[in-house]
Amino acid sequence: MNTDPIADMLTRIRNAVRARHPRVDLPASKMKVEIARILKEEGYVSTYKLVDENKRKVLRVFFRYTPDKRSVLTGLKRVSRPGCRRYVGKKGIRSVVGGMGVAILSTPRGIMSGHTARKEGVGGELLCEVW
Repeated sequence: MNTDPIADMLTRIRNAVRARHPRVDLPASKMKVEIARILKEEGYVSTYKLVDENKRKVLRVFFRYTPDKRSVLTGLKRVSRPGCRRYVGKKGIRSVVGGMGVAILSTPRGIMSGHTARKEGVGGELLCEVW
């Protein structure tokens, strides 16, 4: 049993990118689909889709690579963990890697990127940082 499915998702993505795989399959959940949506909106992955395999939902994430075969996604970091939750207010949302990355938050209005949460004036749980 996995106690932190978000950390598992980020680790699977990190390992697949380092191995230069074109895609990775993950057990699907609503939160993982929303994180994949934000990664697609921010341009870190090319696309994602939900697939039914053996009566289970699978989230399939396709990666983006540059023409010289380098990944667009360089790093992923889990910030709020089950053992130590991290919450930030609207003024506490900081830029990631000098504005080159994105923070992903779980807010009362749903899961959104850091700059969207700052613009809407909401804070929440800082799930992860991507650059």
